[in-house]
Amino acid sequence: MTYVIVHALAPIFLIMLLGFWAGKAKMVDNKNVSLLNIFVMDFALPAALFSATVQTPWSGIAAQSPLIVVLTGAMWVTYAAIYFLATKVFKKSPQDAAVLTLTVALPNYAALGLPILGSVLGEGSATSLSVAVSIACGSVLMTPFCLLILEREKALAAGENSGSTLAMLPVLMWRSLKKPIVMGPLLGVILSAIGIKMPDLVLSAIKPLGLSATAAALFLTGVILSARKLKLNAVVGIATITKLLIQPFIAWGIVLAFGLHGSVAITAILMIALSAGFFGVVFGNRFGVQSPDAEAVLLLSSVLCILSLPLFITLTSGM
Repeated sequence: MTYVIVHALAPIFLIMLLGFWAGKAKMVDNKNVSLLNIFVMDFALPAALFSATVQTPWSGIAAQSPLIVVLTGAMWVTYAAIYFLATKVFKKSPQDAAVLTLTVALPNYAALGLPILGSVLGEGSATSLSVAVSIACGSVLMTPFCLLILEREKALAAGENSGSTLAMLPVLMWRSLKKPIVMGPLLGVILSAIGIKMPDLVLSAIKPLGLSATAAALFLTGVILSARKLKLNAVVGIATITKLLIQPFIAWGIVLAFGLHGSVAITAILMIALSAGFFGVVFGNRFGVQSPDAEAVLLLSSVLCILSLPLFITLTSGM
């Protein structure tokens, strides 16, 4: 099982290392990655998420509702807790806290979901559907929280504060929803719900763009990291432990509360037990927000999940 996990993680580290090397060697300007960020956030990732959701039958999404409940609950609880600690205890700025909390709360479904889940439950349409639903759940129900905070702080910095955050909420929500990274998967879910099937020509046309999404995002993350000096501190330690140990046990608690068992329970816990995802770091860069803590958590959790994932795979084997 350790071999399977290392095998799944190898492409992540290789592509991030290539991006890191490209930035250090000045093959890519690691101080100005706006063009690469636009490609990843506005084109590649939205295309990948749209393809994954629009091809998922609504009946399949509805059947995965217990999984959605567990994933959403575990991600929301983690997000709220880490954001509170970051802003109230460690006095981080709202932007920095938003990037950090999204990094911690949203697992790396896109890169690790299929290989890890496939190795435990077997590869097949059911496994692929669970991973697609997990990706959609994170994109539609998690990323808007981070975007709302980043948009709010951007508006305040620009002097657009016309009242309380509540008064600004409709505008902020619209700005978040119209982002391609949110609109892509949301549109896919809506089309699936109303039974509209996308023509094969359209799906084939955007497929190469979607296939490049994870690799481009990981390469961009490596480039971003090459411009930073990573430091370990209490925030990084707490966030990493929360991601790898506390959050999966939160998911486990929700599983027990709803009396779930079998493949649904195993899928929910293992999906949450994956290492931190790259969305937070990439989102922050798009808004000009640097979060060294989020970057450190991303790297640490990716390495240490080699130890934590076998633990949860073993613990869930009897469910």
